[in-house]
Amino acid sequence: MAVRAVRGATQVERDDRDHVLARTRELISEVLAGNDLSGDDLISVLFTATPDIASVAPALAARQLGLDDVALICVQEMAVTDSMPRVVRLVAHVDTARTNGEITNVYLHGTQMLRVDVPPIREE
Repeated sequence: MAVRAVRGATQVERDDRDHVLARTRELISEVLAGNDLSGDDLISVLFTATPDIASVAPALAARQLGLDDVALICVQEMAVTDSMPRVVRLVAHVDTARTNGEITNVYLHGTQMLRVDVPPIREE
């Protein structure tokens, strides 16, 4: 087993507590399912939110999913000119037998193209 990082992102339609939590729970669930992980495989999760999300800390969604023994932290994403608004991102540190090349990063609700200055993410 090795420690690997899994990335994910989702965009919310509005800064509404219930909506942000629902989208974040969906993101966490997709990261776990897409990498055949359980809560026991998670070491820590770092959440970021763009400055236009202030209604709730996205880490609460992880607690709502029962991830009570995982180290979680939320930070505000840098405000970058022309970046995608209303985005929650995560990087999860996981204990897995998968190689880096076998890790599935998850991008939901239009976040496949997060920055206009970076080429699109390769879809497989």
